[in-house]
Amino acid sequence: MSKELGNVLLGGGSGFIGKHLTSLLTSKGYNVTIISRMPGASRISWTDLQTKGLPESTTAVINLAGQNVMDFTQRWTTGFKQNVFNSRVKTTASLAEAIAKAPKRPKVFVAISGVGAYKPNDKEYTESSILENFDFFSKLCIEWEKAACLPKEVTDCRQVIIRSGVVLGRDGGMIKQLYLPFFLGLGGPVGSGMQYMPWIHIDDLTRLILFSIENNVEGVYNGVAPTPATNKEFSNAFAGALSRPAIFPVPKFVFNALLSEERANMITKGQKVLPQRYQEAGFTYNFPNITVACQDLVQKKA
Repeated sequence: MSKELGNVLLGGGSGFIGKHLTSLLTSKGYNVTIISRMPGASRISWTDLQTKGLPESTTAVINLAGQNVMDFTQRWTTGFKQNVFNSRVKTTASLAEAIAKAPKRPKVFVAISGVGAYKPNDKEYTESSILENFDFFSKLCIEWEKAACLPKEVTDCRQVIIRSGVVLGRDGGMIKQLYLPFFLGLGGPVGSGMQYMPWIHIDDLTRLILFSIENNVEGVYNGVAPTPATNKEFSNAFAGALSRPAIFPVPKFVFNALLSEERANMITKGQKVLPQRYQEAGFTYNFPNITVACQDLVQKKA
């Protein structure tokens, strides 16, 4: 580990991914300061960031902040969508601004975006694929990534944007919501199940972020597993790991009713996304296929 990258400022450190990342970073010897709404040790507020700038000796900045899009308790209203947008774009912009103003800049800025930037169809997407502004989520991802861009005159801070797929972890995200119905033998694919589901194991995502800090990579990278899986393949793998059947398909209209069609499209439609640049950079996945990933998730304690 480079001693120059010892102090990490982390936006969204109290969330599902943030907790796992903090654990990994501290286990590697990094000091982590979390940007949070709640005061505490090794924490600053977003207001502190805007008024005081980056903490002294910050050597890496990461932003994972963002309102949970798939919160079933939240109706898909204009106000909620604005919260989703602001919680990602404005926090990222605040960090980019703080980096640009810092007397001594960090070596790297890692920002998370999403595979929602890619339009669902039969194409195979890599980082060089052209993006289209076709719905709320594509616009969100495009603006999110724009907000992460540092001014051209800032040449001493690497920028990495990770377009994350669905993050699979036992204690959060989609798996936490699906565990009980699948455990009871009530799980199954969504619709036909033939739509691709870009995914990544939580441990591999946090390792990708660490890899981005410690290696000379720059630009946009797809944060997905190297072996694409359809929704049906995921359902079979997860049910199989639990020794349960996966025979109860969930009709699309159920998710459309629960989430509204625009938000439900994240589940009912999908994209085939490949992590070409991380593979070219030499990153090795611990969980390259959905069967191995689901077996690990079932074995872990919540």
